[in-house]
Amino acid sequence: MKECLECGEKIVGREDKKFCSDGCRNAYNNKMNKDSTNLMRNINNKLRKNYRILCELNPEGKAKTARTKLLSKGFDFEFFTSIYTTKTGNVYYFLYDQGYMAIENEGYVLVKKES
Repeated sequence: MKECLECGEKIVGREDKKFCSDGCRNAYNNKMNKDSTNLMRNINNKLRKNYRILCELNPEGKAKTARTKLLSKGFDFEFFTSIYTTKTGNVYYFLYDQGYMAIENEGYVLVKKES
């Protein structure tokens, strides 16, 4: 007899079954998929917050904003998912498909990658 991967109870039913119930299956998968450390959870939260801010300030796919506006909304410039350097040397920082590039007078150009 096979045992449930979550609670250890004996499994009745199909041969390839791994869990005794939907509750055990959900509990097991939730444990496996949760952020394993506070550091990871905090970084993911900061990335999500930065992404929401860029989406809010860039609804049309291209916009300009000031550094002070980003900071006032809680944007953290230390957290991004990738860097893209153009052929002309411009550096864009991206959070998934939302990007930003510093321009003159502490301004920023906001862009959205086309899918």
